[in-house]
Amino acid sequence: MKQFSAQFIFTNCGPPLKRGVITTDDDGTVISAEDTGGELKERAGLEFHNGIIIPGFVNCHCHLELSGLVGKIPSGKGLGGFIYDIMSIRDRTESSIAALRADRMLFNEGVVLCADVCNTDATFELKTKSRIKYISLLEVLGTDPDAAQQRFSETLRLSEAARSLGLEYSVVPHSFYSLSLTLLRLVKSATASNRVTSIHFMESGSETEFLANNSGDIKETFENSWPGIKVETVKDHASAILEEITLSGNLILVHNTFTGRSTVRKVRERDNIFWCLCPRSNLYIENQLPEVGMLIEEGCRVVTGTDSLASNSSLSILEELKTIQDFFPSIPLETLVSWATLNGARALCEESTFGSIAPGKKPGLLLIQNADLANLRLTRESRVSRLI
Repeated sequence: MKQFSAQFIFTNCGPPLKRGVITTDDDGTVISAEDTGGELKERAGLEFHNGIIIPGFVNCHCHLELSGLVGKIPSGKGLGGFIYDIMSIRDRTESSIAALRADRMLFNEGVVLCADVCNTDATFELKTKSRIKYISLLEVLGTDPDAAQQRFSETLRLSEAARSLGLEYSVVPHSFYSLSLTLLRLVKSATASNRVTSIHFMESGSETEFLANNSGDIKETFENSWPGIKVETVKDHASAILEEITLSGNLILVHNTFTGRSTVRKVRERDNIFWCLCPRSNLYIENQLPEVGMLIEEGCRVVTGTDSLASNSSLSILEELKTIQDFFPSIPLETLVSWATLNGARALCEESTFGSIAPGKKPGLLLIQNADLANLRLTRESRVSRLI
């Protein structure tokens, strides 16, 4: 049995506990979270830490396979340029080794649960040994309707490989601009039992132009990469969410950089949506952030992710939270932490184990140090370390 205390504990089960006490089994399962009313007395074996104890982080959007591209793609080229560079220089021979390093980085940064996008089996073996619980999102993409069945069959073979290793997975569409309508409907027909589905959503203004008019930067990227390719896509993001994505399970909309209020209100007809923010990636690619204040006003359930090392300097959820706080300083730290823990666990249907410090759960315990404890805010010097 172990006991932990700190200046503050964010349990996600109520208000922050001031000098509360968390008791766990040796394996990290929470026995109790005690509210001392701020009056902590000496106890044998109690570990007291100067900082804020929180549950382990949940990363709702990552691409381990792209870890070998760290520092290789210039920032600020927009989504079209980013896609072209990914297709041009992606090195699959490096992906397994780089992904192993990225897995260690995620663990050291406090991630306990991660939704990881996969196009190959390069990360499967490491996931069977990792100290992080992964849900592999097997991504389907392809704009040519004539090749839809072939692309879908490739992903089904990938799912068989994941299943043979005992990995949890879902088959998911990459985005509306990268799937033909034919392929999108194949995915929908085969994902009726999904617990979790995700899709890259309105990451760039050029997406809307491409879907509506078959023009713009994304169109140019496809033509330069595959001259003469047929293109068949949906025409509208919001309608496609309601009509062309399985209604089963939770849906995570990733990025949302150019999502407006009218789109949010329309897709809210579906009630199991989570909105994933990857702010440092958004700044890297488009130099723009989502309308986070609007998402809050509209009652959206927000979660966080890091995206990949192709568009980020690290896989740190804490750094994502610092970025959000820098641009939206009115958001309380307690809210930011809940997005990166409890909401993420709910989005991935893992709240019975992760996301909150409550009896019977095994969420991991993190310590945020060098925070502004008087005002409960992160500072540039804030760091996270694992207690469990």
